[in-house]
Amino acid sequence: MFHYNKIASSLSLAVLKRRKAHSFLVAEGAFQVCVELGWLFDDGMNLSFFSSKSRNLLARAFHAGKRFLNPSSGDIVFKAICVNLKRKRWSVLERLSPKLTSSLVSQVVCEFQNSPQLALDFYNWVGGLFPHSLDSCCTLVHVLVKSRRFHEALFLLRNLIAEDGTSPLVVLEVLIESYQRCCSSIAAFDSLVRACTQVGATEGAYDVIYNLRSRGCFITIHAWNNFLNHLLQLNEIDRFWNLYRGMGSFGYIENVNTFNLVIYALCKECRLVEAISVLYRMMKGGIFPNVVSFNIIIDAACRIGNLGLSLKLFKRMTMISGDFVWPNSVTYNCIINGFCKTGKLLLAEEMLHKMAKAGKKPSVRAYATLIDGYARWGSLEEALRLCDVMVERGLVLNNVVYNSILYWLYREGGIEEASLLLSDMIDKHIWPDQYSYAILTKGLCRNGNLTEALKLHSQILEHNLIHDSFSHNILLNYICKRKNMAVAKRLLGNMITRGLAFDVHTYGTMIDGYCKLDAAEYIVDELRKRRLFDATTFNTLISGYCTGGQIDKVFNLTMEMKSLGISANRVTYNTLINLLCKCGCEEEAKELMKMMIVQGICPDFVTYTTLVTHFKKCSPDEVIALHDYMILKGVVPDQKTYDIIVTPLLLEEG
Repeated sequence: MFHYNKIASSLSLAVLKRRKAHSFLVAEGAFQVCVELGWLFDDGMNLSFFSSKSRNLLARAFHAGKRFLNPSSGDIVFKAICVNLKRKRWSVLERLSPKLTSSLVSQVVCEFQNSPQLALDFYNWVGGLFPHSLDSCCTLVHVLVKSRRFHEALFLLRNLIAEDGTSPLVVLEVLIESYQRCCSSIAAFDSLVRACTQVGATEGAYDVIYNLRSRGCFITIHAWNNFLNHLLQLNEIDRFWNLYRGMGSFGYIENVNTFNLVIYALCKECRLVEAISVLYRMMKGGIFPNVVSFNIIIDAACRIGNLGLSLKLFKRMTMISGDFVWPNSVTYNCIINGFCKTGKLLLAEEMLHKMAKAGKKPSVRAYATLIDGYARWGSLEEALRLCDVMVERGLVLNNVVYNSILYWLYREGGIEEASLLLSDMIDKHIWPDQYSYAILTKGLCRNGNLTEALKLHSQILEHNLIHDSFSHNILLNYICKRKNMAVAKRLLGNMITRGLAFDVHTYGTMIDGYCKLDAAEYIVDELRKRRLFDATTFNTLISGYCTGGQIDKVFNLTMEMKSLGISANRVTYNTLINLLCKCGCEEEAKELMKMMIVQGICPDFVTYTTLVTHFKKCSPDEVIALHDYMILKGVVPDQKTYDIIVTPLLLEEG
């Protein structure tokens, strides 16, 4: 027995030295495994390296397993994969692939934490063989996050949630299970929250935050700010304020980005004075505002036409911040946009020159804003002059600039000029995009050239320049308004043959056309099958049935909305209130308005006009009481309605 051990030891040492293999070669049956896995087939060398006698002795030595280590076959495969992956021997890995398991994939990915690209390459390679497990995916997320490759980590997490339909809480559990194994960081949980917000899984993001909190673990302030920003983008202002006020209980302290979100929320509610006060509160707390803080307020002031406030803040931002913040290109663009919207085009162009003098080279965006301003206010010659200035200064006109001029040319009926501009656009190799074609289609339809619009559409299709339903929907809308449903059907058929997916706007347009003809049922059924119902679709249906006086169908639809968990919005309520008022159910209409407010949906001037107009048959006291109630709820009345109905009653009371 001794001489066998000696021979085996010598041969094993030779193999180890020659092949840089590991001690597990001495396991029972390891020789056969090595042959199968290709370890001894490397660099043109094969088993002929060993003599027949040597191979026989080696095999006998390996089978003397009682005196040697006996690692599992899984360990053997794992180490074989690692050796060959490190050397990028994909042909050898192909031979190993039948022995791969999900747990083995996770183990290999974790092993290559210091080589994240190799881990990712291996993961992608395995994905071509069999579906990944949730554990292997989460393991790779940890590896990518640790190496700060957040983009790839977010891509994986988004696919898990949006494509695979995996619950964020399930993903969280697996991330937690693999956390210690990968020696990961809290950034992995931050990435999960971000992935949820990016795919619109608002409740999933909140569930992850709350679940971690219950375990005594918290995402960073950066992910918290990301979630707050997500709520603002969804216009969930009340929920934003509730969570912001509860920051302390979640263990967070505001940073400059949090304050910027607060400023943004206040500006969305037109509370600009309060937004400015936040700037001082920040500095009092030792947090200096950045240029974004000022730009948010300046932009909001410009949007509501308060150019005086925006200019004051523009001039004083450096002083207010203690020489810490200076206007940047975005600041100037906001002011230019504000001037353009109010028709103060000379002041806008003057601001463009000041921008250049301040060392902020005007961008294509700045010029595009000013060009659109001139075109919007009927000065197309000035708009074209600025296009020449752009070219002289080395800037390239893009689709945005051309689309703006095309839009206003068509709006003014300049079809011939628009065609020439389109030709010039193509000559300069600036290819029209979906918005260009939409402008062309809408412009031709608006000017009564539906036949030309259909011809253009056919040409665009012939050259395969339409890849979505956007332009189709515009054309469908005009055709349905003319009640030419035969042509509309042909367009739908064309979309099907081109493989273009119908969206809610396509269905909404068709429903709007068919509701008036009482033939929308098959479209509704198709929507149900495709699960494409949303509030907009329901509103279109409700409006159509209201117009046709089909009251029973209206209320059936509202019940279906509720059963599907689709929340009614302001348009839904206004449509139903209008229907109740027309039916003489004024009290029920008032109750519906109150329900609307309870649901957190603020009535608007449409609600006001609808109610007050129908209540003019009631006593003056009732109308004035309704007026006062809505004013207290923050509704700004329509001036014409106010002057015709409410003002005479107020004067009468006085």
